[in-house]
Amino acid sequence: MRILLLLLFTLLFHPSKAQIETRPNQSVPIVVTLQFHAFAVPFRHFKSNFKNIGLGIGTELNYGANSNFYQRFELIWYRNRAIGNGWLFQSQGIWRPTVSNDAFAEVKLGAGYLLSKRPIDSFQYKQGQWESVGRRGKGMFCIPLGIGLGYELAADDYQISPIAGYQAMALLGYTISLPLVPETLLYTGALIKKQ
Repeated sequence: MRILLLLLFTLLFHPSKAQIETRPNQSVPIVVTLQFHAFAVPFRHFKSNFKNIGLGIGTELNYGANSNFYQRFELIWYRNRAIGNGWLFQSQGIWRPTVSNDAFAEVKLGAGYLLSKRPIDSFQYKQGQWESVGRRGKGMFCIPLGIGLGYELAADDYQISPIAGYQAMALLGYTISLPLVPETLLYTGALIKKQ
């Protein structure tokens, strides 16, 4: 099942050469973010996000030289003492309209895979005994939906765009009794591109 989901994810969100236009001297930007994670219902309990910090790195590709549509690929690590640390790989389609001269907004939708570790050793009941299964955790398919803001700052050699946003995720297959659970990410960071 996991292999099928990974294959579907790759086929749906892998940009083909026909979709992406690059200019001869266009560099691929690096996205660096500071992430704040929470196991919470979206738009509630914002304070809980700041207890769990993480880091993200990624890149994005433009769907056309004059287009407002992008495809972002990101790898995120976060620390969460309550439910366990996690690694998230996600790909999101982004619509980025210009708000004013140098400011822009972002609306993002995509898919991802979360590998969530357990915070402490877990046990499983087998043949009348409790046996340790360790902290290995599990992998889950997720659907992230986010909004964000950014501002373009141009220097001589680099264009740096500070960004901030909020993302809600639906995790599929968390447990048998809870097949769908919400998680949220607040993030701030920068989009760095060589001119």
